[in-house]
Amino acid sequence: MARRGPAATLGKLLGRGAGGGDAGHWRGMRTAALSTAEIDRLRGAARDQRRAIDAFLASTERATRRHSALLAAMPLPAGTDWRWRPPLLSTPLDPAVRIGPPNGEGLGDSAQLFHDCDLRAMILRQVPNLSATDLALYGLRLEVLGFSGGFLALSLPLPAEALDGLDRDHIIRLETEIEIERRIEVFARLNIKNGPNTDQQQAHLGWMQADRRNRHVSEFDLAPTEINPERLESAWLDLIFEAPAMNAVVLRDLVLSRHRRAQV
Repeated sequence: MARRGPAATLGKLLGRGAGGGDAGHWRGMRTAALSTAEIDRLRGAARDQRRAIDAFLASTERATRRHSALLAAMPLPAGTDWRWRPPLLSTPLDPAVRIGPPNGEGLGDSAQLFHDCDLRAMILRQVPNLSATDLALYGLRLEVLGFSGGFLALSLPLPAEALDGLDRDHIIRLETEIEIERRIEVFARLNIKNGPNTDQQQAHLGWMQADRRNRHVSEFDLAPTEINPERLESAWLDLIFEAPAMNAVVLRDLVLSRHRRAQV
């Protein structure tokens, strides 16, 4: 395969405009092989890109600080040592929509849909939260048209921090806020993989009612589980929707936290 010369790399970078080139392209640029005119053009492109990046960082910093402050200020049980809102509810996704996702796919690593519906008549999209009472910047909307399958679950991977120091004395608290178009039953299942085993606990979030914000708090007590703190590998949360056909579900907020069980 022919190696790409400096002129080709230069044209690729300049052709991308203010957003041109990732860090690898700039680091790999061999400036010694460039003419003075080419270097001047590249320096101009670099300045344009830096201005665009600086503008993006400035525009999102206020929202990021607001999100962090709101999450830190949430009233949670005494002794809470970890709290988390999924990134898809606090930062913009790209892409922000997925039409007809196959089983096990969704919006990148942020959320996956698991189902057995061959029709795949579903749309998963990130939407802005516009209410003055919303604590999350974004919501996640799932539209389901015809559904011929037997199960549908939205899976959210938990960060590594959720497992740091986790043991059977912990209680995992789940707080959700969900809107729906038609009445639907929703469950939440916490999955913790340790070694060859996966411990699962399920909570009934109830029958969601249309035209209202359905708020619910559930707790997963890890005391009866068989998790081994030395072998924890990963954890994820599944939101399971019963009979979801011809419905739309909007996850307006979801916060997971953990605290230790009160010692009696």
